[in-house]
Amino acid sequence: MDIVTKPKLSRRIWDYVLLTVLAVVVLAPFLIGLWTSFLPTMQIAKGNFLSTQVSFQNYIDAFAQTPILRYLGNSLVISTATMIAQLLFCSMSAYAFVFLKFKGRKFLFGLFLATMMLPFEAEIIPNFQTVKALGLLNTYSVMVIPFLISAFGVFMLRQSFMQMPIELKEAADIEGLGHFQFYWKMVLPYNRIPLMTLGAYSFLGAWNQYLWPMLTTFSNDFRPVQNGLRQLQSEETFNDWGMIQATAAIVVIPTLIVLFIGQHYFKSGVNEGAVK
Repeated sequence: MDIVTKPKLSRRIWDYVLLTVLAVVVLAPFLIGLWTSFLPTMQIAKGNFLSTQVSFQNYIDAFAQTPILRYLGNSLVISTATMIAQLLFCSMSAYAFVFLKFKGRKFLFGLFLATMMLPFEAEIIPNFQTVKALGLLNTYSVMVIPFLISAFGVFMLRQSFMQMPIELKEAADIEGLGHFQFYWKMVLPYNRIPLMTLGAYSFLGAWNQYLWPMLTTFSNDFRPVQNGLRQLQSEETFNDWGMIQATAAIVVIPTLIVLFIGQHYFKSGVNEGAVK
């Protein structure tokens, strides 16, 4: 028994060692950046990263001297609107592909999947010409309308909806529930974990956008946080490296909150499924 147990124990130890090393490699840049955000710029310039002169002054200066709150508000509006739109339209599209019978359904779904093979960079020129003709440049709309729906979101939710027991749809038909009632009262609650996954994915995707906002926003009134941070770093007067690190840390905080909340609900859903 000991002979069988020792190899398993040794393998488990090596697994933990490998995971620890990988965690250090992944987290080291973030932790170094977070630490330097509490150091004075002079200490950073001297390379004295082990200085004990830590304070929250860089964060205070970031909020007082830069429009970081405006950038955060813009990104929050854009990301939330994009997330809600994708949850609504992707779930409705997935419902149609699963529960509605119409001619050409498989062909149309194939076209949806085909769009996933086309990178967004290849669509920038026609999309830019379209929003420019509509007069949407430098508005919140230009950041939301091109991303109202996601082919990946439709595909993911369709696969999830297809796993629902057919008895639920039959029972709904017997009870006289219409399509919208069945969609709202049974399909969405039953698939809350995939919906939460798509919500987190779409929120983070909108939050971390850089290229499209750079082309379509020109003022701080609508510029999201990723482009706002780059704008601050490009200013000649913005040479306070401690403040730069502080603003970068502030930008990361909302994404960590979304990931933490999403992971919490995902684990809850997995545990509920295991109990059932």
